[in-house]
Amino acid sequence: MTEHENEYGVSQAPDSGVLTVEEAADGNAPRIALVEEAAPDALAEMKAERDQLLDRLARLQAEFDNARKRQEREKQEFRDYATGSVVEQFLPVVDNFALALNANASAEQLRTGVELIVKQMDETLRQLNVQAVATVGQQFDPRMHEALGTIERADLPDHAVAEEIRKGYRIRERLLRPALVRIVSNPKQTEA
Repeated sequence: MTEHENEYGVSQAPDSGVLTVEEAADGNAPRIALVEEAAPDALAEMKAERDQLLDRLARLQAEFDNARKRQEREKQEFRDYATGSVVEQFLPVVDNFALALNANASAEQLRTGVELIVKQMDETLRQLNVQAVATVGQQFDPRMHEALGTIERADLPDHAVAEEIRKGYRIRERLLRPALVRIVSNPKQTEA
């Protein structure tokens, strides 16, 4: 084994056309290329290429980070805009509640005023495509209704909604909140 084979852990292939220092030193062999001469140039070239790739990788990572941050910022701005437009539609309802609280009126006049505010609120919800979930008289649907209890009644079919405790709402097909209901337990249908 030559000194270079021991040092680098590689051996030269027979008839590779590359001369070692010892072979070139005797001067009889034609000078093609020395391993020591070729290696520094190739090594420097590989280091330069590595440095370029690392620089490119760092730039791409920074660009990706910036894009991710920009997307988060735009998403937050969109949420703020959407929330602002919804809140803006409810501000007149809040104003009317404040007027009702400050009014010096009879209980009947206050009740009429609150009923008008509820109508105004229902109209605002309708404009936002929010609809109340159908309840009383409907068949119980666990995707739309939340059962609070049962009521024994013979005039309604078993598992029908008998009473609405709290309204449920949906926006288009997405449920916002299930309706809180009591359902029928019909003893005549249960026995059959």
